[in-house]
Formats: sequence, C-alpha cells, structure tokens
Amino acid sequence: MDTPVMIRQAAYVDVEGMVEVHTQARTAYYIAGGLSADDLADPTQTQTQTQTQQSLDGWARAIHSPDRVVNCATQNGKVVGILSMGRPNSPTIGARTVGQLYQIHVLPSHWGNGIGARLHTSFVDYLTDSCLPTGLLEVWERNTRAQSFYSKLGWKPDGDRRSGPDGSDYVFLRLAAPAAR
Repeated sequence: MDTPVMIRQAAYVDVEGMVEVHTQARTAYYIAGGLSADDLADPTQTQTQTQTQQSLDGWARAIHSPDRVVNCATQNGKVVGILSMGRPNSPTIGARTVGQLYQIHVLPSHWGNGIGARLHTSFVDYLTDSCLPTGLLEVWERNTRAQSFYSKLGWKPDGDRRSGPDGSDYVFLRLAAPAAR
C-alpha cells in the first residue's frame, strides 16, 4: 500500500527537496518541448553550485514572503510536489480580484498520481478563502502536458503572452474561482 501524500505549508527544512522537484519537473517539460539540456543552462552562470544556491535562496525567500503562499506535497517525508501562489506579479493586475498561481511542480516519477490536482485544489481554496474571483497563471506554450492539465481544471487562455525560451512564448490562462464559502 502506498503511503498517503500530505499537502501542507512549506517550511525552510523543505527547501532542498523543493529545489529538486522544481529542477526535475522544469527539465522534463522543457526537454519535452524541444529544448536541449544545454539550452536549459543559464549562460550567465558558470557553476552549477551557484545556480543551486540561487534556487535555494529563491525558494527560501518565497516561503518567508508576506505576498506568497508556498505549499508542498510530501510522501514518506520527501517533498514530491510544490505550489507557489500569491499576489499578481504585474502591478497592472488588480490584486484585490486576482490571485496568481506561480508554480505547480511534481516530481516526474510521481506524475499521473493526482498530486498536481491536489495542489491545484489548494490554489482554488486560496482564491476562495481570499475572496478572489479570478486565478491567473502563465504556462510555456510548448508545455502541452501542463496546458492539458489546466484546461481540464477550467483554465482558459486570456490572450496575453510574454516571450519565452527558444522563440516560443508563455501564455496566460485565467480561472473563474468558485463562489466564496
């Protein structure tokens, strides 16, 4: 019998596991979208250790930010999924009506087990509890797996885009949140 997956608020002790989940998931979807491993490396960084430290620092800041909520999915004490959400990144988007889903990542070895859907439910709960009628996210246009996942959950393209890697774009999606409880 599989050990249950627990969804909870992330803590500093989770940061290393969160970086591992983020790195593995990001690598999998970018490579599936046609980028090579070399394309994924940041040319301004010469040391993998430097990149890892920047990721650790970034997730630690997100956990402690008053404008973000970070949850993790754990199984057998190991982080297997992460969710980051909060106020919109753009100052032109109304923070009183929109909550942004920054990231959902699940270890590729755990894809298809419902972890992403459970993390998404945490985001919808965040919208409802915060009385925010709209969710916003962006997804790389070549990440068809993520686009299919979000489409099944009710997300729709809003027509906005921003430049992404390899001549492709990130597309913005919106979700109408359920009525407040």
